[in-house]
Amino acid sequence: MTYQETLDWMFSQLPMYQRQGQSAFRKDLTNTLKLVEYLNHPEKDFKSTHVAGTNGKGSTSHMLASILQEAGYKVGLYTSPHLKDFRERIKINGKVISKPYVNGFIKRHKQFFEANSLSFFEMTVGMAFEYFSKQKVDIAVIEVGMGGRLDSTNIITPEVSVITNIGFDHMQFLGNTLEAIASEKAGIIKPNIPVVIGETQKETSSVFKEVALKNNTSIVFADKEKFDTYASDLTGIYQSKNIVTVLQAIKELQKKGFILSEENIKQGLLQVVRNTGLMGRWQTIKINPKVVCDTGHNRDGLNYVMKQLQNEDFDALHIVFGVVNDKDLTSIMDLLPKKATYYFCKPDIPRGLEATELKKALYSFGLLGKAYGSVNEAYKCALKNAKSNDFIFIGGSTFVVAEII
Repeated sequence: MTYQETLDWMFSQLPMYQRQGQSAFRKDLTNTLKLVEYLNHPEKDFKSTHVAGTNGKGSTSHMLASILQEAGYKVGLYTSPHLKDFRERIKINGKVISKPYVNGFIKRHKQFFEANSLSFFEMTVGMAFEYFSKQKVDIAVIEVGMGGRLDSTNIITPEVSVITNIGFDHMQFLGNTLEAIASEKAGIIKPNIPVVIGETQKETSSVFKEVALKNNTSIVFADKEKFDTYASDLTGIYQSKNIVTVLQAIKELQKKGFILSEENIKQGLLQVVRNTGLMGRWQTIKINPKVVCDTGHNRDGLNYVMKQLQNEDFDALHIVFGVVNDKDLTSIMDLLPKKATYYFCKPDIPRGLEATELKKALYSFGLLGKAYGSVNEAYKCALKNAKSNDFIFIGGSTFVVAEII
């Protein structure tokens, strides 16, 4: 198979949560454990950090990888979902996995995947772990896909476990309260492995403390620690919280023998995009008019994005907006500015919500605009209508952003 044929097979033959939603969700780690045993446990061949959380886990993972790279380590980075190309999920020192490796991995193991009905995510985790093992990385930063306890990545024994924060997202899988969601994410806490919690929240702190105690491990709430202020090329206002989480995780890695200097930390935070290729975090893609996209899509993520919008200086605001069909729109409606022209669109995935349905739902909340046939059509119309001093924001879903950048 060619690379494209391999991807088409992966996307169509196996459940993929990002595209299909609930039908792709696995309820236990049986398949993943079976897979890594079949692959001779590649996850045991490299050191790792494990990063979970409702928001910020992607940025946090990329910042950690960038700092480790600045210190001269060979760093694996596993994240999800991808924006433009599947290979973004698996990188070493910012370079994506090769097309021949993706092809070869599927070709070598296709029979096993089919015989055991592996999901897209299970298969991708296996690919990443085998790749990091064969390439002999010094350490891999592994981002949880969803939740923690039952996530396919949760078979590693990391140097440090990181949980950025807890918010409402994927409640159909993780629970309807912050405590329940925290309990799922606390599933990555391992015996005697230090855990860093990014944000102290009254509803979740006791959950994390209890799980840490049961696992005889140290726990630190990063936002309660004192750190110097560091700049970053990731300019979203929400990144300040992620930076604090990263700094505490770095302290834990230093205790484990990783040599990470003040200059490594400073440069690593300043060169995240260059070192790792991260995209879609308050990313400016055009000037005059200014166009910014951001992948924030749940209430907490969009709340920070909308606060950032208030700091911008513009004449008129244009918002290209699309969501997935299992999005609880009532949870985000009040965050969206009414003084804006909306360009409603459907991301080009099976889970995308029809633009006309989105327009109808948001109209009832006083958010006005037109429905368009595609994300690109919506964006083109926004560009056509915007004056040079206007501002265009693109967001609502990772998959809307993916079609623009």
